[in-house]
Amino acid sequence: MPANPPKGMLSKTQLEKMIAEETIETVLTVFPDMFGRLVGKRITGDYFLNDVLGKAVHACDYLLGCDMEMDPSPGYQFTSWEKGYGDFRMVPDMDTLRVADWLDKTAIVMCDVYEDAADNLVDVAPRSILKKQIAEAATLECFAKGGSELELYIFKDTYEEAAEKQYLDLKPQGRYIEDYHIFQGTKEEFVVGAIRNHMDRSGVPVEFSKGEWGPGQQEINLRYAELLEMADRHAIYKHGAKEIAYLKNCAITFMSKWDERYAGSSFHLHLSLWNSKSRQAVFPGDEPMGPLHSAPEFRWFLGGWMKHLPEIFAFYAPLPTSYKRYAAGSFAPTGVAWSHDNRTTCFRVIGHGDGLRIECRAPGADANPYLAYAMSLAAGLDGIRNKIEPPEMFSGDAYADDNIARVPQSLPNAIAMLDNSTWARRTFGDQIIDHYLNFFRVEQRKFDEVVTAWERARYFERI
Repeated sequence: MPANPPKGMLSKTQLEKMIAEETIETVLTVFPDMFGRLVGKRITGDYFLNDVLGKAVHACDYLLGCDMEMDPSPGYQFTSWEKGYGDFRMVPDMDTLRVADWLDKTAIVMCDVYEDAADNLVDVAPRSILKKQIAEAATLECFAKGGSELELYIFKDTYEEAAEKQYLDLKPQGRYIEDYHIFQGTKEEFVVGAIRNHMDRSGVPVEFSKGEWGPGQQEINLRYAELLEMADRHAIYKHGAKEIAYLKNCAITFMSKWDERYAGSSFHLHLSLWNSKSRQAVFPGDEPMGPLHSAPEFRWFLGGWMKHLPEIFAFYAPLPTSYKRYAAGSFAPTGVAWSHDNRTTCFRVIGHGDGLRIECRAPGADANPYLAYAMSLAAGLDGIRNKIEPPEMFSGDAYADDNIARVPQSLPNAIAMLDNSTWARRTFGDQIIDHYLNFFRVEQRKFDEVVTAWERARYFERI
């Protein structure tokens, strides 16, 4: 645990004391699945201390081979009906232990997923993939820090009411675009304030919240951290926010586009690189780069990230619905360009000195943070290794410039780019790339098989 951990972080000694005093009774022992959802078990405090610590919790390996409906999906080499859907081990990472302040007498700990019969991380687990890229950065004597800006919509309907209405005619908490509006934010403070405060007391420091560019839409920004901790905070925040909304008798969604009439919800992904020995920021430097002064590593990191963006785009937009977010004038990027503090480009460079960082505006709020951070870091590191130069800085309206390469327009398009990427296969291995290609294809197939409400409304009577 760090010398000055955030509020809510717990040591083993503190947990033992709280369990003895019965202020903690349950430990949520969880890991992120392929969607980034937290799955796992609720474990009694005494059993966690006496039988889990130093050992593991078993879970079915189909959790890394099923779809949103928990349907075991064919096409995975990792697990299948033929292999019997056996167990793997969930090993608690005690550096992540914290209070789950929004729940009664509950703590939460993230786990790494290990093979059942060997002391090896399961390669296809999202946390394993990110840890491998963090280790790759260490070979260059550096580490990354990240920051998540996540947008969401709040509804007057509860989750059960929304389901009963088949998610039609839902009522957002707001009636108008509320970007930076304090008054409308006050109307939503009963849930947004609760999310901020509970997260802040649960080892997930929050910087601020603000109204966003849609009715009932809010953005909550988390305090930056080293990359694995940032991904853990991101996943815990999304999980906790939904539970807090449930407890407040309303609903929220992190869909990247819940309604074609309104702005999408983003995950603005911030990255900076730091030297492992000096603990100093790598990106600042003396070389002029447009209005900036940076180190060569900054330029190369950006160049690699931009070069590989199309190949890793499916990890930023993992669902068929994700691609409905990318529209001109929507504050979601449509072109692969970089600029200084320009929200029309895919890559927005901001900050100065130690705060110099790259904001990628491509990921949606539906992205798995472990995978999005892992892919971004890997692309940037490849840029440094191979001294990949970025294009010239863009200025102007990127939506209106037809000379800029476009982001992938659909999940099948992104799947093809990932499938054909020799760099992705070399970097992550065929096993991981093929596993997630199957994951994306399952989602697309499930979508393609459904007759939508839009199709019935358009064709039922008039075709």
